[in-house]
Amino acid sequence: MIPVSFDYVRATSVADAVAALVAGGEDAKVLAGGQSLMPVLRLRMAAPTVVIDCSRVTEMQGITDAGDSVVIGAGTTHHEVMNNPLINEHTPLLAMATATVADPAIRHRGTLGGALAHADPAGDLPAVALALDAVMTVVGPQGSRDIPAAELFTDYFTTSMAEDEILVSIRVPKLGPGWGYHYEKFQRTAQGWAIVGVAAAVQRNNGTINQARVGLTNMGPGPVRASSVEQALTNAAATAESVAAAAQSATDGTRATSDLHAAADYREHLARVMTERAVAKAAGI
Repeated sequence: MIPVSFDYVRATSVADAVAALVAGGEDAKVLAGGQSLMPVLRLRMAAPTVVIDCSRVTEMQGITDAGDSVVIGAGTTHHEVMNNPLINEHTPLLAMATATVADPAIRHRGTLGGALAHADPAGDLPAVALALDAVMTVVGPQGSRDIPAAELFTDYFTTSMAEDEILVSIRVPKLGPGWGYHYEKFQRTAQGWAIVGVAAAVQRNNGTINQARVGLTNMGPGPVRASSVEQALTNAAATAESVAAAAQSATDGTRATSDLHAAADYREHLARVMTERAVAKAAGI
């Protein structure tokens, strides 16, 4: 199909983009890599009056070392994220999950900020941001503010960002030594959306799991933190038996849905099985 007619604005700065967004009102859309927005426009699932292109805003590009965290510009592509030395050294879980996103063509155009702001419950990266306690910096006409990942995703394709705010950067804390990571994904095709995904980060000391962080993909209207699993694993023995027992609570607090790809009870089964696998691999068991 052909999109409806809209005005196009190429922003040159964050301030420029925010001004255009305010002027466009509730019918304005922000374009980053366009890998989610363009199909939506072509299907006429959205009919914006103006599209604001932020792909050349340098303030939203790049990856920097901020001491205790890594700061990633919202306009940084998936390809750049998964191949960046800082990411692979300090937050490898993000690189692992990003490598499972779609195909190389999509990863060269799609952006981390776009994926998070789009808030697709089947998207891989929101669960990773949640598990890693990432913090999003957004800018609007009133200035900038930080939104923790736990407060960003509010419903299907919905975030707590205001309509006149733009996601500018993502700050991911460094977890330090002793942590292992793994992203486990089940999909119908190699390049498909996750039917269920599990992001796991585990800190192990000798034979004990000190703490664990587990985020679930496509187990509700947004990413879900598997808090019951995390609690069960805290100071638990780093054994296959303890991980298997903890994984049985992976569906606590989730709201799995049925669709063309999977029934809710099948998703719940997958979440338990895949949580066990992801945690075990992250813990080196």
